[in-house]
Amino acid sequence: MYELKIRDYCFIAHSLGDDFFGPAKNLHGTTYIIDLMILSKDLIEKNIIIDIGLATDVLKSVISKYNYKNLDDIEDLKGNITTTEFMAKKFTEDIIYELESREFPVKKLSSIKITLKENHLASASYTKNI
Repeated sequence: MYELKIRDYCFIAHSLGDDFFGPAKNLHGTTYIIDLMILSKDLIEKNIIIDIGLATDVLKSVISKYNYKNLDDIEDLKGNITTTEFMAKKFTEDIIYELESREFPVKKLSSIKITLKENHLASASYTKNI
């Protein structure tokens, strides 16, 4: 299995809006360190999984939807508790949508995984098998 990893970051604010989360129920911010992993059983032309430049551009495009924003104000996220686990899935789905919109042959991949690192102690991931 081949794996390509791209790393970037994103500044967000949000509130988790439920007493279950203690003080995190209130508005707070975090810096996500984002790892995008693209896995494939086979290489495509030029012996690559995907062009690193394309993967970087796609990740930056997805990040721009959330960077320096309060997730509570984003219409697409309203009614959801935007935990790190939830946002890892959202980023993964957005990556797949963005690749498809650029006519990348997503079906040739095995999976896409996003890991959001909240701090040096905690992270959450979501993997979508394709």
